[in-house]
Amino acid sequence: MKNWLYSGVALAVLAGAAVPAWAQQQSGASVELETINVEGAGQGTAQGEGGPTVATKEETVLTTRVTREQLDQEQVSDFRDLSRLTPGVSFSNSTGSFNIRGLDRSRVMTTIDGIRVPWIEDGARGVQGGVASFDLDMLSEIDLIKGSDSTVFGSGALGGVVALRTLEPEDLIEPGKNFGGLTRSRFDSRDESWGADQALAARVDNTFLLVQGGYRKGHEMDNRGSNDIYDVTRTTPNPQDYDQQSVLVKLKQHVDGNHIFGITGEHFERDEDNDDRTADPATYTLGSVKREEVTKRDRISANYSYAGDGFVNAADAVVYWQRQIIEDNFSANRITTPTGPYIRNNDREQETYGITGSLMKEIETGSLFHKVSFGGELFGSTASSYSEGQDNCGPGPFPPFGSCNFLHTNQADMPEVDGLTFGAFLQDEIALFDGRVRVTPGIRYDWYEEKPQDTPEYQDNPNWTGTLPPDSSDDHISGKLRIEGDPSENVTLYAQWAQAFRAPTANELYLDYGGPGTYLRVGNPDLKPETSNGFDIGAKVGDKNLGGSVSAFYNRYKNFIDDQPRPGFNPSYPLGITDTINRANVEIYGLEITAHYRDTSGWHGWTKFGAYSGEDIDLNEGLNTIPATKVVLGIGYATDFWGLDGIVTAAAARDADDVENANSETPSYATLDFTGWWSPQQVKGLTFRAGIYNITDEKYFEDALDLASTVQNKDYYTEPGRNVRVSATYKF
Repeated sequence: MKNWLYSGVALAVLAGAAVPAWAQQQSGASVELETINVEGAGQGTAQGEGGPTVATKEETVLTTRVTREQLDQEQVSDFRDLSRLTPGVSFSNSTGSFNIRGLDRSRVMTTIDGIRVPWIEDGARGVQGGVASFDLDMLSEIDLIKGSDSTVFGSGALGGVVALRTLEPEDLIEPGKNFGGLTRSRFDSRDESWGADQALAARVDNTFLLVQGGYRKGHEMDNRGSNDIYDVTRTTPNPQDYDQQSVLVKLKQHVDGNHIFGITGEHFERDEDNDDRTADPATYTLGSVKREEVTKRDRISANYSYAGDGFVNAADAVVYWQRQIIEDNFSANRITTPTGPYIRNNDREQETYGITGSLMKEIETGSLFHKVSFGGELFGSTASSYSEGQDNCGPGPFPPFGSCNFLHTNQADMPEVDGLTFGAFLQDEIALFDGRVRVTPGIRYDWYEEKPQDTPEYQDNPNWTGTLPPDSSDDHISGKLRIEGDPSENVTLYAQWAQAFRAPTANELYLDYGGPGTYLRVGNPDLKPETSNGFDIGAKVGDKNLGGSVSAFYNRYKNFIDDQPRPGFNPSYPLGITDTINRANVEIYGLEITAHYRDTSGWHGWTKFGAYSGEDIDLNEGLNTIPATKVVLGIGYATDFWGLDGIVTAAAARDADDVENANSETPSYATLDFTGWWSPQQVKGLTFRAGIYNITDEKYFEDALDLASTVQNKDYYTEPGRNVRVSATYKF
């Protein structure tokens, strides 16, 4: 069945509709982390680090704002749980990236407190990810911004934006108090993990301090596989032990009620130790294959925000330094040539530093009211990779097609790349007819440059010719026009046209993996940036008690970056050369629908529906990244101190028309979940939650990209069966 225009649930557009609106209203339903306005701060004060600019702090018709209360209510403890919050947003295990409306990897922009968190990969050795380098328990809010729109965010917002905001000290300190805290503990049977999180906040006059730490320990994620064997026919998960730790420190100073200065330090680290039992037993000694996957992120930032009635009404700026490291370390004992110990430690590092910010001014011109925003960003980056290894290959030379020719190591697969990016935008929300009609034009200019640098590690690459590839540089102008109208008090209609673009990544430009006598996979410094035109039209109706939304969209992409075998035979690389190219035309379109209901008696219900279709127009080929048509139905009952919910999730099959190859086809499925919460009246601030998920033990697949492999048994990629999650949270 083709995933046509079935997309649904754009009612996530409504504030509070990402999960049922009732969830925000029940006093005991969740821990309340409200933003505390400091006296005299004025309208629109930004307590957090925002983001990334004041122009994006307000919800738009294409934004789903997910609060801390909603994350707790939905028991979101894993990135894949985000798919329950709104249609068209998920997390891909295959790529380690977010997916919005069928696009993932570097085509979805991720920010944390206004700072870009790039998706990175090595392009050849399977090292990829980095955007999930944060602790979900440290977040106070998530903005899920759908649509192909770079006019505010810049490069990378082809599918949308995941804007994360961390906890603020004001969130924990209640009015009239100088101290507050939050303690949380949770268990998840999917990976038998236990986690604990502790946050403490203090206030001395107008100085605020937050210290937060989290730790989680678990094992492999469960699935529905049953074949526990050592080879590619294995279907049960590889045994795994992981440790995850995070630290967040914030110091903030409020000045004159309207100005806030802050300093933030953050550290995240996750270490996964895997017993790889899917490796070929004809190549490695049984049980000797071990993998270690490490993700690290550190950042230091200083921020400033203002809100008031001065020359401007709001301003925001963040200066930052950030470093991301992802590693894939492999060790085994080979029983084929070269026999003996075999070690590969593959490392990919990205360092970014820069400034981003904006200001906003409200202006009246006759009968028109303008909210003008201006801002931009300037940041530099350094990307590097290295593969360190050990084997018994010796110094060479080796015979043609000898095993050692294929075991490239102790080298960099691309030069170190220094980048510089600049962007500036201007946006004006124009209100007409007493604000019942709003017209928002916007425009942004972006420029980027990537410069390869000579390093000894790159000179050790067997393809080194003695000269570096050329620099890559380009610029782009993105435009937008959004029109909104309120024909009645609780009805909003909207339409938007917006452009987006994505600059090529360092490995897409400069990858150089392979060796003479074997094969070669190379980047392309002449790549053009990807561009798109996006069209959205929809409506949202109702209020927190009864409402819904519908949204349809069409996105057309140009110069999609992909890999393609080079035609012809090259005697230096007899097994072929793979080039990085621009594909001409790709399209994605869909429909999203949501609805919610809440009665004063405590009964409530909601539905979310989404369906999408996407293909390479020239090849007439579906895209594996397109999510299956899905509908979520929920019904429940809540009082001030307890609540129960039942949720049914159903997804349609993905057949040959929807995916790139037959192995990626997935059957339809339906799951049933049951959740509940209780806040005892005797202990203020204490809430217990529990949920039983996939009660019927359904066997299903979520990510078609997982199934693209033609080697691994398909059942290896099934989702967890029946599982339980419990948590306890205490705010004081």
